[in-house]
Amino acid sequence: MVRIRNWIAVLLLLGVFAPISSYAQIDPVKRELVQMGYNQPFEGKPPISGYAFLYYNQPSFMRTNLTLRLAVAPVYMDSELGFSGLLSEHTDLGIGVFGGGFANSYSEIRSGKLFDEESFTGDGGGAEASIYHLFNPDQRIPLNAIIRGELSYAAYRRDSETAPNFVLPNDGPTAIVRTGLRWGGREPLLTSDAALELSVWYEGQFRLNPGPYGFAGDRNLNPSSHLFWGRALFAYTLPKSGQNIAVAITTGASVNADRLSAFRLGGVLPLSSEFPLILPGYYFQEISATRFAMLNGSYSFPLDEHKRWSITTVGSVAGVDYLKGLNQPNDFLSGVGGGITYRSYSEAWQAFLGYSYGITAIRSGHHGANAIGLLVQFDLERHKENFYDPGDRTGFSRGFDRIMRSFQ
Repeated sequence: MVRIRNWIAVLLLLGVFAPISSYAQIDPVKRELVQMGYNQPFEGKPPISGYAFLYYNQPSFMRTNLTLRLAVAPVYMDSELGFSGLLSEHTDLGIGVFGGGFANSYSEIRSGKLFDEESFTGDGGGAEASIYHLFNPDQRIPLNAIIRGELSYAAYRRDSETAPNFVLPNDGPTAIVRTGLRWGGREPLLTSDAALELSVWYEGQFRLNPGPYGFAGDRNLNPSSHLFWGRALFAYTLPKSGQNIAVAITTGASVNADRLSAFRLGGVLPLSSEFPLILPGYYFQEISATRFAMLNGSYSFPLDEHKRWSITTVGSVAGVDYLKGLNQPNDFLSGVGGGITYRSYSEAWQAFLGYSYGITAIRSGHHGANAIGLLVQFDLERHKENFYDPGDRTGFSRGFDRIMRSFQ
């Protein structure tokens, strides 16, 4: 029974890390995507790291100027109704609600070790309103501005292993303001054939019920935290050879950050957030930083003439300033990895199975950590057109197709 309960918890928690809004414009493309990802480290006792969610985007929803966006996971939902051209010809308004279980949970990790007695579960939800403005409607690469206001409420509860004398943070509301400029962008897909982005962001978090928590008040929820970050991203696929190159540089700084608002780095889940801070081989969100600079890169090349099978290599390096109390010996971190991708002929689905190694990750007092991961994407729009690939002679696509059709 304990094993069954653990697996049920895993299936529920897989839905926690769905991307939570924050796109810099209303998505103009109709999408029905099922995204799944899971990362399993070999060493230590890691926090659960995975997601499973449906991303649904419907332009012309009920009216031509309305767009409905949903990200639905087993225990969490994020939604937005976008009104195109409501405030001006090139200024849109979005109104959304979000919430569910485990969304505000926290895992305490120090020097590569998970401290269950200092970890806890957080549930919550809220509402938000966003203004999106397009500055250059006549240009091929858009320049968008976003201003968002959000009010959310978090309620914390003990896990089964939380220490009895560990005082939980205060339940209460948080007001969040985010603003940013984004030139270009990246689609919410597992891999992008082409992408270009330059963006800068600010987010202010204002807690209305701050205060000390932990062991005898040894840590604190600050009344306000301020985050600043930027990203430069480039991805391109060579048309003839199918080779894909992607590079991203992300930097961030903060003022008055605490454990629940600091930058969190680690893991290889590309759709865990809009700005995933990936470090191969590390636990998911293992590193808590007040400042960081990160370089991510990947190179993929096909193995067959139809470009269905491909090999991908990835690497990340980062320099960090740790949040006080969560320091590690190294402030320069690195990880590498690689794996194999299969993409169906119709591109209705694709899957990636990979291995990653955290070069500087600390495990049991030594450097080096190993993990495997699985990422899967189903494009239900393409599936409606032609999910079954009659030209697949390997039987792989046909077998997988039969499995998926059994759920219809």
